This record gives sequence, C-alpha cells and structure tokens, in this order.
Amino acid sequence: MGRIYVVELEGRSYRCKYCKTHLALAEDLVSRSFHSRRGKAYLFSKAVNFTLGTLEERIMLSGLHTVGDIFCCCCGQSVGWKYEAAHEKSQKYKEGKFVLERGCIVDESDFCSEFYIDTCPTVSDGEDA
Repeated sequence: MGRIYVVELEGRSYRCKYCKTHLALAEDLVSRSFHSRRGKAYLFSKAVNFTLGTLEERIMLSGLHTVGDIFCCCCGQSVGWKYEAAHEKSQKYKEGKFVLERGCIVDESDFCSEFYIDTCPTVSDGEDA
C-alpha cells in the first residue's frame, strides 16, 4: 500500500467527524437538501482526502444511479458517496459530484468553536470572584 498524502484546504471547510481530515470546501457546497439512509446530507461539487469504493447501481429516491461509497482516507470511516452516472436525464447534474452525510462531517466553524477561549472575562482582576 502506498503513502497517503492529505490535502489541506484553504478556507472554510467540512471535515471528517472522526479524525478532522479536510473533505470539502464550503464554497463547493451545491445543496443542503439531500438525504441518506442515516439522515441529512450535503451535495458538493468537489471533495478531497477520500478513497472510492466499488461502483454499483443503486436505486435512490431520485431514480437509478451508478455510485461509489467514499471513505475518509485517514480513518477509513464511510462519509458518503460519489455519483458516477445518473440514468435519468433530469438527474445528470449530479454526475461527478459528492454527497457527504451530515452525521459524518463537521463544519470547520463548529470544529474551531470547540477551542474558543473567552477573551472578555466577566470579572476583572480587581474584583473578588
């Protein structure tokens, strides 16, 4: 097995919930109105730091598609799927795009807020706490 090279994204990004590896940029978000078996999902025009599973024909709410599951390249967690082909004309816009399941990703702004330090204390040094 080869060496894994991780792409660090510049700008606001979505990351793997489990290992915090960058997966997609917020500017590449196409739609927030997708659903998966496990809940809400987002459609992205681009994604990075994933491995693509075996392609298969899958019947979804919007029809038959050829898709491959995508896995975080660092921790191996399933994070969504890639649309390779859409068999219905109205769904062709999905081809080559990525769905990341909301339960498997974190918004970088959420991730950064975990480390927020309150720089405006409510009690001054001169007051007794």
